[in-house]
Amino acid sequence: MKPNVIVALLVGLVLGFVGGRAASGSKPATPGNSPTVAQAAKPGARQVDPTVFKVPIDGAPVKGSVNALVTLVEFSDYECPFCSRAHNTVVQLQKDYGSKLRVVMRQNPLSFHARAKPAALAALAAGEQGKYWEMHDKLFANQKKLDEESLEKYARDIGLDVAKWKEDMTASRLSDVIAKEQALASQLGANGTPAFFVNGRFLSGAQPIENFKSLIDEELAKAEALVKSGVAPGQVYANTIAKGVERAPARPAQGAAEPAAAAKKIEIPADAPSFGPATAKVTIVEWSDFECPFCSRVVPTLNRIKETYGKDVRVVFRQQPLPMHANAKIAAQASLAAHEQGKFWEMHDKMFANQRALDRASLDKYAQELKLDTAKFKAALDSGKYSAKVTADSEAGSAVGANGTPAFFVNGRFLSGAQPFEAFKTLIDEEIAKADKALAAGTKAEDLYAKLNQDNVNAVPAAPAAPAEPAVQKVDVGNAPVRGPAKAPVTIVAWSDFECPFCSRAVPTLDQVEKAYEGKVRIAFKHQPLSFHQHAKGAAQASMAAHEQGKFWQMHDKLFANQRALDRASLEKYAQELKLDMAKFKSAMDSGKFDAQIEADMAAGSAVGANGTPTFFINGRTLVGAQPFDAFKKVIDEELKKAGVAVAADAK
Repeated sequence: MKPNVIVALLVGLVLGFVGGRAASGSKPATPGNSPTVAQAAKPGARQVDPTVFKVPIDGAPVKGSVNALVTLVEFSDYECPFCSRAHNTVVQLQKDYGSKLRVVMRQNPLSFHARAKPAALAALAAGEQGKYWEMHDKLFANQKKLDEESLEKYARDIGLDVAKWKEDMTASRLSDVIAKEQALASQLGANGTPAFFVNGRFLSGAQPIENFKSLIDEELAKAEALVKSGVAPGQVYANTIAKGVERAPARPAQGAAEPAAAAKKIEIPADAPSFGPATAKVTIVEWSDFECPFCSRVVPTLNRIKETYGKDVRVVFRQQPLPMHANAKIAAQASLAAHEQGKFWEMHDKMFANQRALDRASLDKYAQELKLDTAKFKAALDSGKYSAKVTADSEAGSAVGANGTPAFFVNGRFLSGAQPFEAFKTLIDEEIAKADKALAAGTKAEDLYAKLNQDNVNAVPAAPAAPAEPAVQKVDVGNAPVRGPAKAPVTIVAWSDFECPFCSRAVPTLDQVEKAYEGKVRIAFKHQPLSFHQHAKGAAQASMAAHEQGKFWQMHDKLFANQRALDRASLEKYAQELKLDMAKFKSAMDSGKFDAQIEADMAAGSAVGANGTPTFFINGRTLVGAQPFDAFKKVIDEELKKAGVAVAADAK
């Protein structure tokens, strides 16, 4: 896939997917890079649907004046980290707009957040005593502590009648409220969290505050015009949504699947975990990661497929633990150790139900709960018995384009992301019809998958002419941290962000490039910390403070290996572990000594089009996103050939 295509896909990814689930009507794109705020906030670039939805607010908790000219309705989940980030944005918006902005809360606890619904009930039960917003703020301030004991503590802290609060929490009426609000969210196409409607206009995800302000300002101008025309301020919202759309349009069925060109020949290892018969009319091969939140989201969909289609569908599970997920690989090995004892799917369900507790102690605990032979289970993990199998699965996935998770191949036809049941149903029904014809024509049931998979591959149309590659740019290395020989014939300049998950995915690829092209490639690192990554700029400063002491790349590796812990205390811990001069390191951090260089990197990146992360320039040729090794290899080999340098046979 060429860079300009990837950019288009990935702008959609951040605008529609950043909130933890894909926005309705948009397909989760293959992860690759993230646009900067500058892109998103420009009036010409920020894509906000002009459609006005009729979003009721009756009965919901409200903060703000009834005469507010702009009403922001939020569908949220107290355990969703993106919602927590957006909460801070909403608080700031309320300060900035004062009486002009009213905020209305609706509940949409996601099924894979175990404590989300109890937290929503806790907030609504507090609302029964007039303290919804106090509990709301408590929950977001303590997002990692939503257990029963903590919720009760918060109830006491805000002065509730705890006995009444507990009684209200168990009342069916509050559960009914949540169910209705979830149904409303789905009806409006707000399937992910957080989701916002600003005077009825949909804005998806924890977007930068500039995007909210741009939309609020648009709606404020319209509202002021209504008031001038004689509409009472208290009637502006009702007037604005009066002719609004009540239901999001259904997405076209054909939009669920990748085009036929994405069909691949998918081999199925004999020992791969699966459910459904080998003679099923449809085989779905899934590449997944037990720590990936999108993978957990699709579990109920797969269960529904099993219930709906029975023996007509087989699902095969393959491993793709992503490098930014610290416990994903050991969890993958644990699933195979359970598979050895006939309990793969039981362990699969355990781990997805407890996605935040996948450390070794927790895995051992799940093995005990499943009544596995724990000595055998532990020995398998201790010995790394299944490490090679996990790696083989991962490499096989990358070879067919399953670089992100979850990724599915339905009789070889690619379906990307945590798609809804309907998206799968469209493909499954098509493939069952093909299977019925093939069986009627004499194909044996045991040969069915191989035939249908090959037929789908054969149906791939000829590839269209590739779009022109972006012009070669003059990209100066300047004073950026560099590794590799100064006179290397190929220079790769990377613009990156230490908190960006796609950037961390590119790290092993660059390591592979260096090994394959030893002495022929140098790599320079430039900073592009995205504003919606809270700790990205601090991490960039820490890397430069380490660079000052000759340890940039050691800090670089530390930061990417610990991407979820980039707060100041953690940065200082990494500096200590690297044996840096701590006084000098802290002084550099406190003084903002490297701010100017980081900002210069950002400006230089924007000037050459490196607005997203990661973006690479290989001898000035653009490569966008967390691309596979082969994408780098193609360009590097071409550049070496231009320079008259032989390509080593082992550069693969």
